[in-house]
Amino acid sequence: MNVYLDNSATTRVRDEVINEIIDVFKKNYGNPSSLHRMGFEVEKKVKNARVIISKFLNVNENEIFFTSGGTESNNIAVQGIINKLKRRGNHIVTTKIEHPSIMNIFKYYELNGFEVTYLDTNEFGLINLEQLEKCITENTILAAIMMVNNENGTIQPIDEIRKIIKAKNRNTKIHVDGIQAFGKLKVDLKKLGIDSFSFSGHKFHAPKGVGGLYLSNNINIEPVVYGAGQESGKRAGTENVPGIVGMGKAVEILHKNFKNEIDHVSEIKQYFIDAVKSNITDIRFNSYIDENCAPHVVNVSFLGTKAEVLLHYLENYNIFISTGSACSSRDKSVSKILLAMGLKEKEIEGAIRFSFSHYNNKEEVDYVVDKLKICISEIRKIMKR
Repeated sequence: MNVYLDNSATTRVRDEVINEIIDVFKKNYGNPSSLHRMGFEVEKKVKNARVIISKFLNVNENEIFFTSGGTESNNIAVQGIINKLKRRGNHIVTTKIEHPSIMNIFKYYELNGFEVTYLDTNEFGLINLEQLEKCITENTILAAIMMVNNENGTIQPIDEIRKIIKAKNRNTKIHVDGIQAFGKLKVDLKKLGIDSFSFSGHKFHAPKGVGGLYLSNNINIEPVVYGAGQESGKRAGTENVPGIVGMGKAVEILHKNFKNEIDHVSEIKQYFIDAVKSNITDIRFNSYIDENCAPHVVNVSFLGTKAEVLLHYLENYNIFISTGSACSSRDKSVSKILLAMGLKEKEIEGAIRFSFSHYNNKEEVDYVVDKLKICISEIRKIMKR
């Protein structure tokens, strides 16, 4: 059996999406900026994808911009906002548990004279709202806070966060890294009232190398990349048409099947949690086991083991999981996110992220838990020597 439980890192592309992409490569391969008929037909396909995604997020289609993925989307939004508003103030806010594509931007601006507040969290990664309220001043130009944490799935109360920030300074812009939330939570950006929101196709069964950014019509940012003016000047460069069309198809399917698929994922995740509790001792769940956590992620510490060793043990059984963010997993240092949450060294050492999709089933979970018992028992015996 082959079991893939690393869906927060990337997902299997849907067959229907692959078919759409192949059609673009073989038939509709014109440049959408070309003036001839082939260019016009491709431009219509790009527009259709934009419409599909805008309806899914409940925004205007001219507020959706296509990028190469989540990292670029975060950079365009955060750097664009800071560079546009830096004359108004030099204070920016984020959390201690952000993805590197946010954290490293803030570190850069901190080195270049900006005042940065890094918000604390509780033991499960929920930010301190009192600290947020106290830190917002007339000099605060941007707050960037992810909606769903990529390592443990904690959901931040974005609506409440927006109310707190705007009550203190209505001019402070709010960027939300929505990469782990898109396709997992119902997201209505018009109701949320935030200024920008990033997403990435390969997190919801679209191809790698394509993503998107919502930018409210109420905000005008400085471009990060200059060129021929594609994407209304926000992101220059010839559009990745196969990726965009594929992502549009993935969202179209997601929109139709959202409740059934998320209900299934939630059921599989809960089945896994119950099985782990019943079969394995000396564990700590580093995720909320309720509605405060996204339906597809659970982070568990298996005490008395080393996560990287357990990962490779499971790989021998064709089980694929993660020790944390795929973007940081080759970094041999301890998880900065779990460290910021206040976990002890032994808890971080044995922390594993399991992330599910609608392709997973209970038979796979039974197989995984059975092999987990075997592997954990062997590793604990070795580590006690």
